[in-house]
Amino acid sequence: MPELLDIADRVLSWGEDGEEVEVVIAYERETEVRAYAGELEALTVAESQGIGIRVVRDFRQGFAHAGSLDEPVLFETLREARDNVAFATPDEWCFLADPDGVEPARLELCSENLISYPTKSKVSAALELERLASTADSRIVGVESAEYVDSLAETAVVTSTGIRSSTRQSNCYLAAHVLAGAGEETQTGFGYSVARSPDGLDVDRAATDAAERATRLLGAVKPGSSRLTVVLDPWVSAQFLGIVGSTLNGESVLKGRSLFADRVGEIVGTPCLTIMDDPTNPAAFTATTSDGEGLATRQNILLEEGRLLGFLHNSYTGRRSGQSSTGSAVRGYMSTPGVGAQALSFLPGLRSQAELIAEIDDGVLIQGVSGLHSGVNPVSGDFSTGAEGIRIRKGSLAEPVREFTIASTIQKMLFDLLEVGNDLEWLPMNASGLSLVVGDVTISGA
Repeated sequence: MPELLDIADRVLSWGEDGEEVEVVIAYERETEVRAYAGELEALTVAESQGIGIRVVRDFRQGFAHAGSLDEPVLFETLREARDNVAFATPDEWCFLADPDGVEPARLELCSENLISYPTKSKVSAALELERLASTADSRIVGVESAEYVDSLAETAVVTSTGIRSSTRQSNCYLAAHVLAGAGEETQTGFGYSVARSPDGLDVDRAATDAAERATRLLGAVKPGSSRLTVVLDPWVSAQFLGIVGSTLNGESVLKGRSLFADRVGEIVGTPCLTIMDDPTNPAAFTATTSDGEGLATRQNILLEEGRLLGFLHNSYTGRRSGQSSTGSAVRGYMSTPGVGAQALSFLPGLRSQAELIAEIDDGVLIQGVSGLHSGVNPVSGDFSTGAEGIRIRKGSLAEPVREFTIASTIQKMLFDLLEVGNDLEWLPMNASGLSLVVGDVTISGA
């Protein structure tokens, strides 16, 4: 990491009196392996690097970026950012972040094993995943995809206001999508395994989960319309949590796009509902020690026992809201900082999914959804999404169901949340999932 910091320091030294300068440099190496029909279908190894520079003078901001770290390009990028200041509109809240005294968490987020892991071993992992997925169940008629993906990312942020930080992290995952058949009917299913290092991946679980998700939907029928208790599978609840999280940031509030605006301190959900964003948790796929402005990340509890405590902020939205940054600036080197959750999770409950289902007399386990993000209004909270899953009857899983919609509002679901499971799973996204039991949800089917 010192090389990126050294480059950023050099660019910063070219700053002029009367201007604030922020330099962000990023490097990423990604490997993707896809297997098909027992053969290597594709192998991609890609590297990218780049620099983003912000210049602030007299409450005006100029920004420029480039995909090269050659010195002439660095000079030109700084000059372009400086020139762009003249075209900006003055904003009294526009200046760079200052150090806030929060020390970065000490986390081991980069696996040396991944760095040295041979390419042939990555190919072998994808091939083994495809083999296991194809033989996991006699009803599996094909593997649509089996892939191994990993990434190594490094970022440095240096500013004239005194921020100097760097991050380095690695991630990898296995993912399989399979096709199950019975007669003329087919169903799809997926499975995955996520880890910081290849030796933490579970190829058997990824293959088995994919086969189970596909086969247990064989024979699925369209259910009748009704109002039922639903159990959101961890994969589904993680997507739902991501939508809730998008309404809990200061940028959405300032733009009038949050259903929670002006509700800090109010009860907005049941007592079993606690939501936090904690990128300092090393188990999170998106864990990091520094945010997009170089400030230390930290745990932010957003809802506690149903009460809204506050929103996520970067330095700009914090100033405009009379708050301070929560270490929640998100950005790439090609953009200025936005605001976003980095590692969302529910506070887990005490019981497993099976124990939760055992107490439901009539309901549905929602295994998958489609169009969830497009079917949600972040201001009103209304949503409607296609779904598939398994009926629950008298505490047991019954027949599979598909081609129905579930409809409610975010506000109502938070108040109808009956219980939170203990099966927390970190997924390859900025939110984790677990089983959620939600009462009185409208099911529209036959």
